Amino acid sequence: QVYDSDCCDSILLELREYLPKYFGVWSPPTAPNDTYLKLEDVTRKFNKPCIMDVKIGQKSYDPYASAEKIQQQVSKYPLMEEIGFLVLGMRVYHVSSDSYETQNQHYGRSLTKETVKDGISKFFHSGYCLRKDVVAASIQKVEKILEWFEGQTQLNFYASSLLFVYEGSCQATTVRLSDVTLAEKRRVPKGLLSGGDVLEYNNNIHVINSTENGKIEASVSKGLSKFYALHKKACPKRHRSQLSLQVGNSEQDNVWKSGTCITQEHLNGNVLPQLEKVFYHMPAETKESANVEVRMIDFAHVFPSNTKDEGYIYGLKNLITVLKNILDN
Repeated sequence: QVYDSDCCDSILLELREYLPKYFGVWSPPTAPNDTYLKLEDVTRKFNKPCIMDVKIGQKSYDPYASAEKIQQQVSKYPLMEEIGFLVLGMRVYHVSSDSYETQNQHYGRSLTKETVKDGISKFFHSGYCLRKDVVAASIQKVEKILEWFEGQTQLNFYASSLLFVYEGSCQATTVRLSDVTLAEKRRVPKGLLSGGDVLEYNNNIHVINSTENGKIEASVSKGLSKFYALHKKACPKRHRSQLSLQVGNSEQDNVWKSGTCITQEHLNGNVLPQLEKVFYHMPAETKESANVEVRMIDFAHVFPSNTKDEGYIYGLKNLITVLKNILDN
């Protein structure tokens, strides 16, 4: 219905924005009576896709389920009715180890009201730090889906999920901070990288020399996404080389400052934890730079309705609350 060429229902047309694209049906030659939906591979554009499947709603069984089916579903995750969602699994790329961490549905079922925030936050951790840019972008996407549900009374969804996907590698939006060092005393000409590449400076990132206690304060402007783009270009060519940032003496106007200071003793040591705070405690204007997909999937139990889908709405609101807690804390 949603992707029918004759569809003129504004509710269904808007729903297209939140679904994988539909490419018709397919039957394998060996089993012509089996019919499959052909759907978009949402992960296709990502180099190291991080993926999480979250079942949404207070009931994971439809109105026509048998008593046995209802009991089976409730016993799997009694908390579903109370919090309105369940993590079915996740796969997270860790930049630090160049490997994936995978959690299955048993991990999700083990989460309680007290541990669900920390449990979901694992999905947004790169191995170095919490990807707050991805959390913020995910919240925006889920809020758009919530708006759609608040405005429609045609369909109720049961045992349906949200699929979260974001780029985990340095070749897209993340910065491989193992490749980043600060030039403490050696002056780097403005606009140049140590490898000779030209940096589109444009106030993307600026390290300010502070006289207080010999500390250097890092500050990031609204052009940070340009720095990501630069790093995307530089990373494959000089995978293990150093990226030097200018240490200047002057402070420019309208530059957002991180409250994090990098001490002199850290400059020749492990600056990664400090730099993580600089790159991932970003102003709201830069957070939309994160490459994130949130799509509604799994539609075996969708039913016509004449009321709002309160169970799904309840789950979305609680999930947004958890994501905001992860972002704020």
